[in-house]
Amino acid sequence: MVRMLEHQGVQHIFGLCGDTTLPFYDAMLRLDHKITHVLTRDERCATYMADGYSRVTGRVGVAEGPSGGGATYILPGLIEASESSYAVLGITTDISVGSYGKYPLTEVDQDALMRPLTKWNTVIKQAAHIPRMVRTAFRAMTTGRAGSAHLGLPYDIQYDPVDPSDIWADAKTQSYPAYPQAPEPGAAQAAVDAILSARNPLIVCGGGIVIANAMDELDRLATRLDIPVATSISGQGSLAETHANCLGVVGSNGGTDQTWEMMEAADLVIFMGARAGSTTTARWEAPKPGTRVVHFDVDPMVIGANYQTEVGVVGDLRLSLAQVNAVLDQRDQGAETFGGAAAIADIKRRKFEVFNQYAASTDSPIRPERVIDAMMKVLPADATILSDPGTSCPYFSAYYQLQRPGRHFITNRAHGALGYSMSAALGAWFGRPTSKVVAMMGDGSFGFTVGELETVCRCRAPITYIVFSNSSFGWIKASQYADKDARYYNVDFNRTDQAAVAAAYGVKSWRVENPEDLERVLKEAIEHDGPTLIDVVCQALEESNAPVRRWMG
Repeated sequence: MVRMLEHQGVQHIFGLCGDTTLPFYDAMLRLDHKITHVLTRDERCATYMADGYSRVTGRVGVAEGPSGGGATYILPGLIEASESSYAVLGITTDISVGSYGKYPLTEVDQDALMRPLTKWNTVIKQAAHIPRMVRTAFRAMTTGRAGSAHLGLPYDIQYDPVDPSDIWADAKTQSYPAYPQAPEPGAAQAAVDAILSARNPLIVCGGGIVIANAMDELDRLATRLDIPVATSISGQGSLAETHANCLGVVGSNGGTDQTWEMMEAADLVIFMGARAGSTTTARWEAPKPGTRVVHFDVDPMVIGANYQTEVGVVGDLRLSLAQVNAVLDQRDQGAETFGGAAAIADIKRRKFEVFNQYAASTDSPIRPERVIDAMMKVLPADATILSDPGTSCPYFSAYYQLQRPGRHFITNRAHGALGYSMSAALGAWFGRPTSKVVAMMGDGSFGFTVGELETVCRCRAPITYIVFSNSSFGWIKASQYADKDARYYNVDFNRTDQAAVAAAYGVKSWRVENPEDLERVLKEAIEHDGPTLIDVVCQALEESNAPVRRWMG
C-alpha cells in the first residue's frame, strides 16, 4: 500500500493511528519513501485536511484511519469532497477478513457504510488485489467529475505478500482532471449561436471552472464579448473579482440585491460548472421559467436537471471553452459585445456604498463588515482564505475582492458541516506552503475541532485563525429571527475566551473587542512566524445586515 501510494505521487497522508493500522504504520516507519504522514487528533479532521490539500494542489488528498469508530468519523470529509467534486481518498484499515462475522471488536460493514457516500469504494479481500484497487481508486477519483474514494484494508492481508511487478501506477491519475474529454462535435458552435442571439446574457460559474483550470479561457471569452460573469460561492476564483467582467457572487448566500439584478434581467443564463442548485438560484427564483439556458458541465447528469436547457455542452470545461473561443476566432467575433463591464461597475458601486458604510462603523460588538474590510487591507494578493459556512461566509463571499483567479477561497458548500476550516486550513498550508493561509469560523465552529490546534502547533504552520464570536449558532438564530418571529430555542451558549483556549495550545492569540484595534492586530497576526488566532467579539448575525436573501426580504 505504501509503495502504491508513492507510485501514485502521494506526498502527504493525514491520519490517526489504531489497532488495525499497526502493519501499515510499521511499513511507513521502516520503508524509505518520500511521503509525509501528519498525525491528526480526529479522523474527520484528517479528511478535511486532505480536502483542503486537494483543492489547492489539484492532486488527490489522502486521509487514513482505523476500523470501527475511525471509519465512521472519516465519513463527513469523504461525502463533502465527493459532492464538491474534489479527489480525496479515505483509507480505513479493518478487522481481519478471517474474523468477519465472528463479532470481533470494531466490526462494521465498511463496504456498505461507504458505498452511498463515495464515487468509488471497496474493501480489499486479498493482498494481491491491493495494486489494482489503488489504481482503480485513483482512476475513479480523477476522471470525469472528480470525487472521493474509499479503500478498506483488513488487518490480516496487510501481512500477505504482493507481486512486486504489479506495483506500478498511471502517472496521469496523480492529478485531476485526468483524461479530460472534449464535447461532442457541434456543441460549442450551438452554444456560441445561442449566446450571440441573446440581448442580456449572463455567465454563472460554479466550482467546475477552477477545478478544470479553465480560468484563462473564461477570461478570454468574457473579455472579448464584454459579457458579465457571476459566480456561486464555490465558483469564486473563476475570474479575479477585480476583473471588469466579474459581477461577484449571486444567490441566497453571499449574493446581494444589487448582484441579483443581473440574474433577474438576464434573457440567457449560461451555467458553467455549476449545478444550478438551491443556493445559486435562490431556490430557483431565477432564472425564471422561460429564460433561455445554456449549460456547460463535465457531468451529463446535471444538464436539464433543474432547467429546460437549450444547449448542453458536456465535457471538460477548459476544453469546452477553448472550443467556444476557437469558434469565435473562426468567425472573427469580437465586435458584438454586451456591455457587461459598464453595468457591473454601476452594480459594484452601489453594492460597496452599502458595505463601506458598515465597514467604517465603530460600533461594538464589531460588525462583520469591518473584519472583511480589515482583511482586504492587510492580506497579500496570493493569500489562501478558508471559511466555515457560518457567520463569516456570506460576508466574505459578498464583499471580499479576490485579486487573482484560481482557488484562493475555500469553503465546504456541499454539506456545510461546522468545524471544517480549522482542519482544512492545515491541509491547504501543506499543499501551498508559500501562501499565507487564513481560516475564518464562528465560535460554534471553533468548538467542533479545537483539538486540531495542537496539530497545527506541532506542524509549526503559520496559519492565522479569525473567530467571529457571538455566543450562538448564529446562522440558526438568524433563521429563527427571520422565519420564526424571533422565537429563539436552544441556539445560545456561554461566551468562551477563544484566545485563551488557543494560547493554552501554544497559539499566539488576541481577543479584540474594540473595532479600532482590529486592523493593527490582524497585521501583527499575519506577520507572526507561527500559528495565530484572533477572537473577534462581533455583532450577532440576527442583528446584522447579512447578505442572505431570505433574511433581507
